[in-house]
Amino acid sequence: MTTDTPVISVSDAELYDLRARLRSTRWPRPWPIEGWAAGTDTAELRRLVAYWADGYDWRHHETAVNALPSHFADIEGTPVHYCRYDGERPDALPLVLTHGWPSSFLELTALAERLAHPSRYGGRPADAFTVIVPSLPGFAFSPQRPALAEAGTDAAAEQTHELWHRLMHDVLGFERYAAHGGDLGAGITSRLAEAHPEAVVGIHLLAVASPAAYDPSGLTPEEEAYLAAVATWQAEEGGYMHQQNTRPLTLAPALTDSPAGLLSWIVEKYRAWSDCGGDLSSRFSDDYLLTQASLYWFTNTAATSLRPYYEYAHGLTRRVERVDVPTAIALFPADLSRPPRSWAERTYNVTRYTRMPRGGHFAAHEEPGLLAEDITALFRGLGHGATDAGARRSRWF
Repeated sequence: MTTDTPVISVSDAELYDLRARLRSTRWPRPWPIEGWAAGTDTAELRRLVAYWADGYDWRHHETAVNALPSHFADIEGTPVHYCRYDGERPDALPLVLTHGWPSSFLELTALAERLAHPSRYGGRPADAFTVIVPSLPGFAFSPQRPALAEAGTDAAAEQTHELWHRLMHDVLGFERYAAHGGDLGAGITSRLAEAHPEAVVGIHLLAVASPAAYDPSGLTPEEEAYLAAVATWQAEEGGYMHQQNTRPLTLAPALTDSPAGLLSWIVEKYRAWSDCGGDLSSRFSDDYLLTQASLYWFTNTAATSLRPYYEYAHGLTRRVERVDVPTAIALFPADLSRPPRSWAERTYNVTRYTRMPRGGHFAAHEEPGLLAEDITALFRGLGHGATDAGARRSRWF
């Protein structure tokens, strides 16, 4: 159902509390080292904290968030927030976009606008999608799922991909639909396609699941180099993941009690994982970063956003084995990993594989045009948007 009330309404007292906490941040003793080599640069963090406390206009961004086409669905007692962007053609293919961490649905809204209304960006109305952008459970306006699954059980109904299918198919009435995701969203999108190939037309991914099993002696040189690069990345950059996989509730109070700590934890990832060349401002405005941080803060979801890591690491999330629906892989050069096509083909039916010229982990924000073009190209190749005589026409709902 659509809500007539704002999705977020921060009281003056909450806003005052945030600013007071920021102004009274207890800063660590400085090290004799500058820059980002050992983690978040203190000088940059101090600048952002000062702006968050005394320059950033939350009320402006609160109004903008509340102006988005938000809706809520109740799926067997689990509330799910989503934005809906109806396509500019009446029979547009439905498409669900899934975000990751440390992000929110907000990262995908500009991409959704492009996909729903391509003519506004130089595209064809025939290529329009009806786009659904949900908030992951435990992120922003979707409460966390009420209970953990039990280890060793399938518990498919507990998992996010099943919530997405019920949202798209049962609540919104789409018989067939498409899906896209990166980061956590790539795993959810993969499981969705694996579980419901009768409904999922195809998927577009920014990351892939590793094969369930493989013979190391059969790896190609390109695959060996890729796995070596992944191991190096995990050793040098993967500390956050190990903590979130193993002891997230040790970290959670710090992220929940200190806005400066929360910002430090996530902003380092925006710098390290984006195609910013070390300059955050080249890809993200201060207001964008602080709006993302503010959503975590005001909805108190820093701790619950860590649950997907713990659940996956402890066998509570279904593993991807084989995805047979048509799959496109788009790899951005500054993203966390760039698997070769042969590696992806061990798990997916890869019908499109693109190495992008620029962009990083937050591609929907960094390069929405490139990403929209690639998503459109995949589904145009599957018949969506075809207008030539005799071309395949599908009814999606």
